Amino acid sequence: METLPKHIEIGQKGEQLSVELLEKKGYKILHRNWKMGHLEMDIIAANKTQIAFVEVKTRTSTFRGQPEEAVDSLKRKRMIAAANAYIKYYQEERKPRFDIIGILINKHGEIEQITHLENAFVPMLKTIHESSYTGSWRWHHRGKVIKH
Repeated sequence: METLPKHIEIGQKGEQLSVELLEKKGYKILHRNWKMGHLEMDIIAANKTQIAFVEVKTRTSTFRGQPEEAVDSLKRKRMIAAANAYIKYYQEERKPRFDIIGILINKHGEIEQITHLENAFVPMLKTIHESSYTGSWRWHHRGKVIKH
């Protein structure tokens, strides 16, 4: 039997620990490693009112910063695109949330730190235009017009 590369094993361990953490918090795991085309999401979990799109970062050192700091603006954009595709495909009605779980594991495979950033970031809303009739602003988000 072929063994997996160390970084893959570490990533899988981090995702399993994240699933257990979310389940302890009352979330149901809907998908692990969900993919649609080039889009992917590590974990999609939900409770009665929210759906969490979760990126997991597992590291063995803080040499390059905390694990959760590895989610940069490009990764956030990809998470948003994946969430939008998921919401549209499954016609999801629950309030979306973007979480990041950072896990630090030592060289012996023991957990040193788990950080769960709930609502780690909020996507920007794109303004369509100002209505000259009502004076209110409207935004387009996830295929819906939201009035303000």
